[in-house]
Amino acid sequence: MKVFKRIKKVMVATLIAAMTLGAVTGCSSSSNGSSNGGGDSKTLNFGCTNFSDSLDPSSIVNAAWCVSRYGIGECLYRFDQQMQPQPYLADSVKSNDDNTEWTFHIRDGVKFSNGKELTPSAVKKSIEYTFKQEEDGKGTAHPSQFLKYDSIEADDESGNLTIKTSQAYADLSAVLANPLFVIVDVDADTDMADQPIGTGPYAVVKKNEGTSIEMEANEHYWNGDVPYEKLNVIFIKDATSKYMALENGDVDVIENVSNISDLENVKKSDKYNVSEVVGGRTGFAYINQDKDRALANDDLRKAVLMSVDDETLCNTTVGGMYEAGISVLPSSLDYGYDKLKDATPYDVEKAKKILDDAGIVDSDGDGYREFDGDGKNIELSFLTYDSRCLKEFSEGSAANIEKIGIKVNVQETDADTEWNKLTAGEYDLLSTNWLTVQVGDPVGYMENWYSKSEANYCSYKNDTYDKLYEQLLVETDEDKIKDLVQEMQQILVDDGAALIHGYYKGNICSTKSVEGANVYTADYYWISTAIKPAE
Repeated sequence: MKVFKRIKKVMVATLIAAMTLGAVTGCSSSSNGSSNGGGDSKTLNFGCTNFSDSLDPSSIVNAAWCVSRYGIGECLYRFDQQMQPQPYLADSVKSNDDNTEWTFHIRDGVKFSNGKELTPSAVKKSIEYTFKQEEDGKGTAHPSQFLKYDSIEADDESGNLTIKTSQAYADLSAVLANPLFVIVDVDADTDMADQPIGTGPYAVVKKNEGTSIEMEANEHYWNGDVPYEKLNVIFIKDATSKYMALENGDVDVIENVSNISDLENVKKSDKYNVSEVVGGRTGFAYINQDKDRALANDDLRKAVLMSVDDETLCNTTVGGMYEAGISVLPSSLDYGYDKLKDATPYDVEKAKKILDDAGIVDSDGDGYREFDGDGKNIELSFLTYDSRCLKEFSEGSAANIEKIGIKVNVQETDADTEWNKLTAGEYDLLSTNWLTVQVGDPVGYMENWYSKSEANYCSYKNDTYDKLYEQLLVETDEDKIKDLVQEMQQILVDDGAALIHGYYKGNICSTKSVEGANVYTADYYWISTAIKPAE
């Protein structure tokens, strides 16, 4: 399903960006062998934020993305620039007439990095492991958000893997391109959290908690030569530090420079390559509407949304790194964005009046409002982390909200902690940045507001939305899918279901010592054999 109306490219487009936060490492070109500063063309140093302290794909969604992004593991299929799934570890697929039985042929000659052959049985174990972890409450990756199956059958002799479902899927190969279904050797004698065994071009040697991952070329790699003998994934806390690491020659490639002045410096310099794309990623804040939370109040929630100046935040505060918008789905996607109507346009005075009329007033003159004059100030907890300008959005939004007399406490944390607080419902507002078409379409993403889903972390409930989502699950006609998604978007806008920051422009920057470090529409592919020493 082709869903993009427009994708902007600067230079070339191929690999993309991160979600979280880590610690700055004391690295130098002399000690880490950077091909930029140290002249070692056998080692690639990749600087990024630290999304997760675990590499077990079943443990947390960020970990699954890490395994894919770092070139450790691969999926049965891989998305191209139009978010169309292309054969990868599986080289063919066929389905029955009602799309409830899918048979994948597992590519011959593929081995895990430990030398073990990739068989349909190994693929079956990997997928079932992820679901078993969710079932046992040991993982929060939530693969059932995208796939519900009845059985998985493996035939090693024929090389076929058959997945049977009760629900029809328009294209199950697209679902299995999601990193939640990255294939790992679950029978390996290594600790999955520290050293997963995948089929990717690089294999983990050592994970240095919170600072870096040391990797080496997978000698058994199936898909061509691996350009570097060694790969160091180096965790760097903030965007400016990433830029300085690139400038100083400590790293060869960095993802997502989100400080506009730093990015402009990189673009102006003849020392670097820059790849940039506006794709399918939305920056937004979850709004916790649990009955015990303040923002369950419709008037308060509406006033809060009207108090936030998104245009200024996008164009000035974060220097144009985002495009302002009103929906949980970006305007770049072909799901009727242009037909949506903003229910809470920026209007501070109107926001104040809504609160006054609702009796949410400052009764004691301390500058902050209370419910029904009960003397207890309304205080909103706003969780965030330092990635893709989310910290700046959270702080800017909080300052806006305070102007209408609502106290906001911004708390910066790391990505794993934020995710755990999200799943536990321990927040009022929580900033994040999501790829909205994780399986080539937004169906799984829209489940985040489906009241019957375990992925509904914000306690949102709308019966009409639920019915439309249930229709969406079984619909296979592309035009009808678009209509349903448009209607669902408008409901979320009308209900004030999320605080939309804007639509992110991803980037990857590299020194001239390497080539092929490009940004993909899908946020799953950073490090691959495409990145190699420049000729």
